[in-house]
Parts: sequence; structure tokens; C-alpha cells
Amino acid sequence: MKSLPIAPQGVLFDLDGTLLDSAPDLHGALAVYCDEVGAPVPAYAQVREVVSRGSRAILRCAFAETDEQLLERTPRYLELYHAMMSQHTRPFEGIDALLEALEASGVAWGIVTNKPGYLTDELVRRIGWSDRACAVVSGDTLPVRKPDPAPVLLACERAALDPARCLFVGDDRRDVQAGNSAGLYSVAVHWGYLDGGDPHAWGADAVVEHPHDLAQLLKVKVAA
Repeated sequence: MKSLPIAPQGVLFDLDGTLLDSAPDLHGALAVYCDEVGAPVPAYAQVREVVSRGSRAILRCAFAETDEQLLERTPRYLELYHAMMSQHTRPFEGIDALLEALEASGVAWGIVTNKPGYLTDELVRRIGWSDRACAVVSGDTLPVRKPDPAPVLLACERAALDPARCLFVGDDRRDVQAGNSAGLYSVAVHWGYLDGGDPHAWGADAVVEHPHDLAQLLKVKVAA
């Protein structure tokens, strides 16, 4: 376990399940798609748990098919999701206050996600974060994705941040693996989707229950 940087320069976050509760729209798009093809709609709880694994895992909740068959379904599903992806997606409770506290303290924050770039950029724009994030690295920015550390290191490079003075925060084991491998202080969050796992078992340097706990860890003041 690494020690928390004495004077953190920046905090990089996973997007879905860490900053944003996007499961309602991801499930909503699946429901529309299932209606189109005459398939039963899976339960929201079932879909929510696998959101961090991407579109194929979401589609697999409704269709017991091979990866190749699911890939054929993916473009239409993503088309539907793109059209509705900000209808019900919102920052998790406490995230807005946390980001404002980081900014007020001079700590940069950015995003490293496995979500495709065209969806990431549009969603970040709709949420109103495009001009606030110091860097945004998506799942197709590089040939590799998390848990590879390269996207995390690229975000640090783009924002002129020293990885040893930064944190990486996520709700999935792959986030912790990427942060650890990149040399950042890794934080697993307990409010996200978790992929059915236990964040205490992922080897993170810290596990937090609420965004306010992360603010306390960083000693940044959250507005009342």
C-alpha cells in the first residue's frame, strides 16, 4: 500500500459508476432495444451490476449468445443509448460538491474511462464538465484500456501531472489495477456498481464509502 501524496496535484476518476450514475439510461436503452426485437427486458438490478463491463455485458443480461452475436447487436444498442444517455444520468450524491472542493483547493481532476470516446465526450459535455476536467481519456483513445496503466499515464501527461502526486479513483477492480500499475494512489469507491465484487479485496490503497470521505482524505473543504 502506498502512502497518500503529501500535496496531491490531481485526482483522476473513472466515469460510469464513480462520477456518474449512468445505469438508468444504460438500462433504459436496453429496454427499448429489447422491445424492438421482442425480447424480455432484464431487471434493472441485474444490468446495474455489470455496467462497468461495457455494452456486451449489458446485452448479455438479455441475450444468452456468443460474443460475436452480441457484437452484432451492439451498434443499435449504442445508437439508442447515445440518443438518451443524459435523460436520467446524474452525478452521484456528493460528487458535485467534491469536484467543487477540489477546484477551490487547486487540485486538478480528470477522467479515465473505458467508454468509447464519442459517447464519453458527448456525455461529459451534456453534464457540463468539458471545460472543467483537466484531461479526458476514453476507452479508444489508445489501443489499450484499463486495467492497462497507459490511459492513466496519458491523462497525467496531458494535464502535466506527476503520477506519484495523484490519485486514481474507481468502482471496479480494473480501476485499482490501472492506478496501482501507473504509480498513483488508488482509491476504490463503495458507492459504484462494483461488478459484484468487494472493493476491499482489490488491493486499493484506500476504500471510501462516500464522496465526502474522499474529500476528508484529501483534506479539501466541502461547502455546506
